[in-house]
Amino acid sequence: MNYSSLNYNSSTVSFLEAVKKGLATDRGLYFPEKLPTLSAEFISQISSMSNHELAFHAIHPFIGEDLTEKELKTIIEDTLRFEFPVVPLTNSIASLELFHGPTLAFKDVGARFMARCLAYANQKEKGEKLTILVATSGDTGGAVADGFYEAEGIDVVILYPKGKVSEVQEKQLTTLGKNITALEVAGSFDDCQDMVKTAFIDVELTQHINLTSANSINIARWLAQMFYYFIAYKNRPHPEKELVISVPSGNFGNLCAGIMAQQMGLPIKHFIASTNSNATIPNYLETGNYEPQQSIPTISNAMDVSDPSNFIRIQKIFNNDFYKLKKFVSSYSFSDTKTKKALRELYKNTHYIADPHGAVGYLGLQEYFKEVDETNHQGIFLETAHPIKFAPTVEGTLKLKLDLPSQIEDLMKKPKLSIPLEDYKALKKFLLER
Repeated sequence: MNYSSLNYNSSTVSFLEAVKKGLATDRGLYFPEKLPTLSAEFISQISSMSNHELAFHAIHPFIGEDLTEKELKTIIEDTLRFEFPVVPLTNSIASLELFHGPTLAFKDVGARFMARCLAYANQKEKGEKLTILVATSGDTGGAVADGFYEAEGIDVVILYPKGKVSEVQEKQLTTLGKNITALEVAGSFDDCQDMVKTAFIDVELTQHINLTSANSINIARWLAQMFYYFIAYKNRPHPEKELVISVPSGNFGNLCAGIMAQQMGLPIKHFIASTNSNATIPNYLETGNYEPQQSIPTISNAMDVSDPSNFIRIQKIFNNDFYKLKKFVSSYSFSDTKTKKALRELYKNTHYIADPHGAVGYLGLQEYFKEVDETNHQGIFLETAHPIKFAPTVEGTLKLKLDLPSQIEDLMKKPKLSIPLEDYKALKKFLLER
């Protein structure tokens, strides 16, 4: 399997080369040159497979010969060391919980998978020190920090928007030290992401530093998220119904991975891209005009993205056919007021405590079910983070006190280690001087 840039102005590379580079030299995102097809026999056996077996069969066609089957299986086993329960809430709605990993967020899987692929590549090639440069709107930073902590030969530099991540999220990415450095940017996530992209094409910088990214722009982070959709299909409460999945969407990597699985042949009828007030994609699907605005801060901050990087990959999957995209994907935007209302409704009706991102996913299902016969569909929304990561919002909305998970208890006592950052010039200076 080779990978090409979606800017179509750089050479093709193998899987591990794409993982190491992060972004192509022409600043384009990497995309596989062909889309594998799942066999009918494989689909029929999904219900009897373990999560590790499912993940192997899903990702193996994208790896090529860069990893042996044995090496890939070892990486998958080390990545998927926790559970992904599907929790039925009503006859037609269930939650897929993706927060049972070490940093209590869905991004643990992609970060762990990528970290292990990079460590393998570095060890195999005995390469020079690698610097992971990553922007985060919330959960990515903590997951990447944990996934790469003390990884030999790899430094991690994380950019995050000042005052726009939760206290728990900030602690997860600013308290480790050692090979993890957190840069606190005076701006939005879009500003952080633009600085990262600029760094990758800055020849003065890349001549001196071996850079790669761990955002969902990196193929290892992005493709590993396919695992969730195979697990959701395997454990759906009502296999006789058509499956619809609502994905809380910010940078759109998670949704893009699900669409990849669907277009490979996984029987998912429809996807819902559920967003907060950052409504670029809902507006695009309604009008056909892609018009990013300044990102809006919300209580579901990991989705405070106005110009999602991975949307170009979704367009590529559908060969830029707007009407084919609309056939398989709906998108709705919800305010903080509606999100809090959904949190209360879920708790009152089902005793389920969601986080704000999961609540947005739940709202997306509700909106879609206004258009189709709900009784014929199995809706699953992705619960992407533990509610404790947004304790002030969840506790204040539901009028309760959340128990503190063991992963968080000690973390909150640790001092914050971060460096203020003004602009790209300061980032470049920092990277060159260290």
